[in-house]
Amino acid sequence: MNTITGKVWAHPGMIDTNQILPQQYWMQKYGELDLAALGEHAMEGLDATFAEKALAGEYSFIVAGENFGGGGKSMEHPIYALKGVGIKAVIAESVSRYFFRNMINNGVLVLIKHDISSFANTGDEIAISPGEGTIRNITQGTATKFEPMPEFLTKIVESGGYIDYLKKAGS
Repeated sequence: MNTITGKVWAHPGMIDTNQILPQQYWMQKYGELDLAALGEHAMEGLDATFAEKALAGEYSFIVAGENFGGGGKSMEHPIYALKGVGIKAVIAESVSRYFFRNMINNGVLVLIKHDISSFANTGDEIAISPGEGTIRNITQGTATKFEPMPEFLTKIVESGGYIDYLKKAGS
């Protein structure tokens, strides 16, 4: 996976699924999932301006504290909301187990790095090299390392998600 760059939206605390996407938006008409419609409400539980700014290119990454995506149901809708606003990756101190795998299965890069919440501030530009296990904070001129994601998970993310990965693999 190549190096990806962009700007950060940072929150040092726990972010649960209802903050990522408030539950009233989890049900779409006729069972259809519209990433753009869900994205309009991304992170609304914490920042009413997040979606607008992410869509404008101000945020590509979320840097968060512990238990990202925990404390809620194992619905994929919050992940679709993040995809709907173009979030490239989430880097958190820890991630709910089911949310971690749902992110991978839906093609969103998620990295775990202890003490990451103090590494970047909202608006900082960072560069992530998943294969090398490095994150550079371009704004602050600092860098940190993380445990690279296993290759099979990286391939799922690169494919756009688990279903696309299986299609490309011919399964």
